Amino acid sequence: MSLPGAPRAADDAGSDRILRRMMQLHPKVIDLVLDRMWDILGKLGNPQDSLPPVIHIAGTNGKGSTQAMIRAGLESGGSRVHAYTSPHLARFHERIRLAGTLISEPALEGYLDRVYAQNGGAPITYFEITTAAAILAFSEVPADYTLLEVGMGGRLDATNVVARPALTIITPVDLDHQGYLGDTLTKIAGEKAGIIKRGVPVVVAPQHDESMAVIEAEAARLGAPLHAYGQQWHVGTENGRLIYQDERGLLDLPLPRLRGPHQIMNAGTAIAALRLLGADDAACEAAVTRAEWPARMQHLTAGPLAELVAPCDLWLDGGHNPAAGLVIAQTLTAMRDKPIHLICGMLNTKDASGYLRPLAPLAKSFTAIAIPDEANTIPAPDLAAMAQGVGMQASAADDLQAALRTIAARFPGERVLICGSLYLAGHVLRENEG
Repeated sequence: MSLPGAPRAADDAGSDRILRRMMQLHPKVIDLVLDRMWDILGKLGNPQDSLPPVIHIAGTNGKGSTQAMIRAGLESGGSRVHAYTSPHLARFHERIRLAGTLISEPALEGYLDRVYAQNGGAPITYFEITTAAAILAFSEVPADYTLLEVGMGGRLDATNVVARPALTIITPVDLDHQGYLGDTLTKIAGEKAGIIKRGVPVVVAPQHDESMAVIEAEAARLGAPLHAYGQQWHVGTENGRLIYQDERGLLDLPLPRLRGPHQIMNAGTAIAALRLLGADDAACEAAVTRAEWPARMQHLTAGPLAELVAPCDLWLDGGHNPAAGLVIAQTLTAMRDKPIHLICGMLNTKDASGYLRPLAPLAKSFTAIAIPDEANTIPAPDLAAMAQGVGMQASAADDLQAALRTIAARFPGERVLICGSLYLAGHVLRENEG
């Protein structure tokens, strides 16, 4: 399985060549142990011990949106913020922000070269390589905060190498990556809770009861002050406004710029974190009004694909598990001013039927496509059959452009959502750049 936006054979940037070379050093894309990270960080001089204050974020859904809101809030007050996220969509550089700016190609190439040289040809995974390069960069560029987003799980994730972060955050935990993290919420929550550190405050988003029990137990074991939704903080909506309340008082804010009812909870999580970091009310408002996060109910209003499907209304979302399907359905329910047509591609490692089931009542049509250049894509006819199995009027198309042309011709002026995979979302964003 390749990675969203991973270097292709035709790419020629120096960083792409280095990444392709490094991807040959370990036979697995995912291999959850920390031994290789400790080894390469030791060779690099343990840069993880020299980072600006770290906010470490784990969870199944909402990590990226929550990080984007925290970054928007901190930067609104003039703070310089490093940020590491994954996966990327269109370009690898999206993963690393140095003091608020996407890493440049020369800087990225330099850090990757240094990691490659110090690694000495030893086995290492793609995610470990890129995480080590990001940590090295963050240790050498001055900033006020470091936002680290977990790649998978938490306990054995390559980002879990900071002895004492300023804050840890656990966004909603749900079923995903069961082959790596366990087949129950309790097991998965145990992996996510592995980022909790002794005495370090932990902000906890809304959770299933079994997940919350695991997180509370780990926080208690480590003496980590708990700041949990429904206990230490509350968030909701009233009269078209976001209402947040904790022991410091009440905030009456605009609704989040990021669309969807689930973003209310992500905003609450971000605000809880900002308040613990000492941010003022203006920063909390900036968090919800200024945050940007692509491929999360993103409205594509310009570009070749938007023009191809015109006059249809084109949207993009990269969610890919049953919990994401539910929140997308909730978002679409509030957007029923136009009929909705889904174009979907998914990986065979995902619960496609679980993802599609909540979307079935909302879709006027469903078109399955294969994700370009992905060996683990579900073949379009098979995905169409899964959609039919949950009650959709489904068909298969040869590719994305064919699907868009058909919908534009048959249903002009209606709404189209491309969905099902971050891998597909990355392809869409690259193709829509022209």
